[in-house]
Amino acid sequence: MAVSNNIKGALLSLAAFTNYAFHDVIVRYLGSNYSPLQVLFFTSLLSFPLMILILVGDRSESNLRPVHPWWMALRSLTMVVGASSGFYAFATLPLAQVYSILFTVPLIITLLSIPVLGEKVGVHRAGAIIVGLLGVLVVVRPGAEPLSSGHAAAFTAAICVALQSVVARRIGNDERSIVMMVFPFLAILVVMGTGMGFVYEPIPLMDFWAMAAVAVMGFVSGLLLVGAYRLGEAAIVAPMQYCQIIWGTIFGALLFNERPDTLTLVGAVIIIASGVYIVLRETRGASANTPVLRTRTRGVAPGTFRISQILKIRRQ
Repeated sequence: MAVSNNIKGALLSLAAFTNYAFHDVIVRYLGSNYSPLQVLFFTSLLSFPLMILILVGDRSESNLRPVHPWWMALRSLTMVVGASSGFYAFATLPLAQVYSILFTVPLIITLLSIPVLGEKVGVHRAGAIIVGLLGVLVVVRPGAEPLSSGHAAAFTAAICVALQSVVARRIGNDERSIVMMVFPFLAILVVMGTGMGFVYEPIPLMDFWAMAAVAVMGFVSGLLLVGAYRLGEAAIVAPMQYCQIIWGTIFGALLFNERPDTLTLVGAVIIIASGVYIVLRETRGASANTPVLRTRTRGVAPGTFRISQILKIRRQ
């Protein structure tokens, strides 16, 4: 019996986010020995040759001058802050908690789309946002549990990923794909490279290969997601990202002696349910811009690229 394209897309997406989970385990290991700036600099630098392979496919003839320089600057800034914050969060918090907080991205996108995209959020999506925020309170339990710099970093990463997506939705039709990819990538290299003089630690060969593995795994996951979105509907492919909470719980227990409590898992389920509901509402036409459905990239991985931009290049 033939397998439908939606099932193929879902399986590719599962493979991508499973690969990301292994990627995050290595980031967690590296984060115990090196500054996030150093890890992000080298993993991004090692991603550069892989990025070139994608950029050579852009056959459009134009220059690299952004049409919207200030929006591009904002997007580049969010890439720098979001990636470094995400790396720090993975290095300092239990994996399951980091994933739970990052799963708030659809809620934040929906909120940001009101001022940036002029979206009108109705009762259903507003209710989903409120429920999701209640899920966040269940996960972090302010007052009952001590909040750390890791929690602040995870929330900062989530906000930055949401901003990346909303800005990309606003200017993506005007900017060339290569411009949307190159400027944030260069911003990460320049900023992290500038900070290297303050945080650099010698890297043994094994750890260097670990950084190379992070670069390759982030790139491979991106390609898997390209294939997933080419085959399947976004409403089917996108929710597969939530498998990371399962992997985070398993890897946290086996490798880092982390035991997420019941409330953390309950809060994660609430956040996931609200995010999926927002996706379903956008699928049914509740959004003019469908910013959540079009968020196809995990914006806290080195060498990460906009899936929608790669799909656009391949259509040229």
